[in-house]
Amino acid sequence: MSGIEDISDWAALPVALLLVLGASIILIGALGLLRLPSFYQRIHGPALVVTLGAACVLLASMIFFTAAQARLVIHEILITIFLFLTAPVVTMTIMRAAVYRDLRARRHGAGATAGKVYAIPEEPDDDVPGGP
Repeated sequence: MSGIEDISDWAALPVALLLVLGASIILIGALGLLRLPSFYQRIHGPALVVTLGAACVLLASMIFFTAAQARLVIHEILITIFLFLTAPVVTMTIMRAAVYRDLRARRHGAGATAGKVYAIPEEPDDDVPGGP
């Protein structure tokens, strides 16, 4: 069993289409990571790539190995579940760390490093009438 020669045409076409689609989505996410100006914008590229691009590649892998081995191969479902559970948690943790870093830098007078994408609200002055 060498793989590609053993796979039928009904399985080769969806595998090829899913691989091209997944690779295109991953490429677009990588370009977004390189081209977008601020950290808060750049974080969206990899977060979206993990969900849609990886799902296309893993689905293509499932179809290919199921057709090549003539049995149901579902190992990729475990990988997909792991990615879908961990990717949002990691993204939120990185985002919270960046927000904390920006707030801390602002308190120490270094300015926000967010690239002015998200404005950090000004702290109210105690001298202003009507303030707390």
